[in-house]
Amino acid sequence: MTFQEQLLQGIPKELPVKKVYSSEANRAPKRKDILSVEEKRLAIKNALRYFPNQWHATLAPEFADELKTYGRIYMYQFKPDYEFYARPITEYPAKSLQAAAIMLMIQNNLNPEVAQHPEELITYGGNGAVFQNWAQYLLVMQYLATMTDEQTLHIYSGHPMGLFPSSKNAPRVVVTNGMMIPNYSKPDDWEKFNALGVTQYGQMTAGSFMYIGPQGIVHGTTITVMNAFRKVLSKGETPAGKLFLTAGLGGMSGAQPKAGNIAGCITVCAEVNPKAATKRYEQGWVDVLINTMDELIIRVKKAQEHNEVVSIAYIGNIVDVWERFDAENIFIHLGSDQTSLHIPWTGGYYPVGLSYEESNNLIKDNPELFKKKVQESLRRQAASINKHAAKGTYFFDYGNAFLLEASRAGADVMANNNIDFKFPSYVQDILGPMCFDYGFGPFRWVCTSGKSEDLDTTDKIAMEILREIKENSPEEIQLQMQDNITWIKDAKQNNMVVGSQARILYADAEGRIKIATAFNNAIANGKIGPVVLGRDHHDVSGTDSPFRETSNIYDGSKFTADMAIHNVIGDSFRGATWVSIHNGGGVGWGEVINGGFGMLLDGSKEAENRLRAMLFYDVNNGIARRSWARNEEALFAIKREMERTPNLKVTLPNLIDDEILNDLF
Repeated sequence: MTFQEQLLQGIPKELPVKKVYSSEANRAPKRKDILSVEEKRLAIKNALRYFPNQWHATLAPEFADELKTYGRIYMYQFKPDYEFYARPITEYPAKSLQAAAIMLMIQNNLNPEVAQHPEELITYGGNGAVFQNWAQYLLVMQYLATMTDEQTLHIYSGHPMGLFPSSKNAPRVVVTNGMMIPNYSKPDDWEKFNALGVTQYGQMTAGSFMYIGPQGIVHGTTITVMNAFRKVLSKGETPAGKLFLTAGLGGMSGAQPKAGNIAGCITVCAEVNPKAATKRYEQGWVDVLINTMDELIIRVKKAQEHNEVVSIAYIGNIVDVWERFDAENIFIHLGSDQTSLHIPWTGGYYPVGLSYEESNNLIKDNPELFKKKVQESLRRQAASINKHAAKGTYFFDYGNAFLLEASRAGADVMANNNIDFKFPSYVQDILGPMCFDYGFGPFRWVCTSGKSEDLDTTDKIAMEILREIKENSPEEIQLQMQDNITWIKDAKQNNMVVGSQARILYADAEGRIKIATAFNNAIANGKIGPVVLGRDHHDVSGTDSPFRETSNIYDGSKFTADMAIHNVIGDSFRGATWVSIHNGGGVGWGEVINGGFGMLLDGSKEAENRLRAMLFYDVNNGIARRSWARNEEALFAIKREMERTPNLKVTLPNLIDDEILNDLF
């Protein structure tokens, strides 16, 4: 069968032969054995409902074995044999061009060059799933291949509930992931209900089909590292020869060494999984690969002595690095961590003193002991970070729940008031006041033709528009504008593309709308093919996350999720091609609600109308919420926008003199 025929087929007509997992595959960690015997029977029953009755007797023991071995039923034997990558949009069989674009984005998410654990349909973060199992993938692709522009596909945590009649102006796909009743949103709830096959962890951009590989976070990481150095270095001093120490080289954290190179510093990134570290080295995302501590010490001292700009991957545990650098008196200018501490007990963080293999065995055989080891390791890591901080290291939490889990482990990370953390979140210190409050966030696009020359054209268009906007921008956002002009100017030579022909930059509503409009005009004039717009959920208004995206909200509302819900609803009727809303992502299940969108530009006037309405709301919804929290930068941004847009009327706060509150209680 051809590729197109397989997509149209959905569930195959004949039962496929059971596959053997490749020994070369980067396998997902075995999940916790959490189901009772009765619940395991229910999990098998739930899985079998995708298949005809005559297959059930054969599949039941196979699925039971998969559940026992991996803790999940992935239905691996139903994985298609064709290659997974973002083909040109014209190669997808579809009645709807918008649906074809979504098919392209799904396959990009599952491309082995992009995805962390592609055999298990996991894109990044250790558990960020596109679908729960391969049957769901097959059905979704079949629905997308056959739907029209007057239907909407509704997807419940990977499961395609079906095609429903709608209108041309409605989204083609609506996605939810992990949306739980609040009392059932603890980590073990995810383990249980995911094992049952009724929900999944979509992370942020995995389960919404908008992941574009490590490039998606390189830009935000670059901005963060650049501005962190601006905080600690003297005026005129460069980051060359200055050290940034961190951990993690997975789907998201793999961006750190590349960002360090662009920022112009020495980056040392520890990673316990040799396959993950080697993958990033072979992809050119890290310069040097080292697997012994003595060699690492020598190489870092040499880099400091010669003021090098270099990224180093150390295959080993980050705790050992923090402690040894202290003993060797190696000064760390910036410190952070980007291990997947949103899933600390299932392979998101590996404790010091155990090998990678020993840890994986412990996860499976003795999860309680593994949890104890993780918490011991977090206490050791925090203790060493405190020693470096006393010497002048600037440590920031990178939104991966490091400080949250360290505090739960009893580590010394709390401030004197025993409420706040002693170290800031990077959003509190950098991205919040400098970017999000002004409306700047991670705007993305994908050239669906698959042609690199189309991407080159869009880069040029974006750079020209940013330069034009900068000429009339107020002083408050001149730095943001220049950083993004520099970024897009150098993007191609920094070799960002992995998988689809995609790009990211930080822009506000004005920048996003003008860039998107220019893209749409270029499509209409035949200069480029159709373009998919999107963004990271890690943005101005997409995400309510009290320990990350909204950590600089100080009016007590950072634990509410109204903004994310309004974001996805508001985008859906203003023209998004698809929308998504997720529980979990980045900082953990039950700790965040985040929403996202995708939008296809096809060169039509309708597409221009949609992009103007939707992109404006998508950004200003968040600025309005941040301004109501009395954030100074957001107040500036929303007042400026209301002056430019008469139809925008936002409720503004009256500011209070704190002195009148002092003697009230």
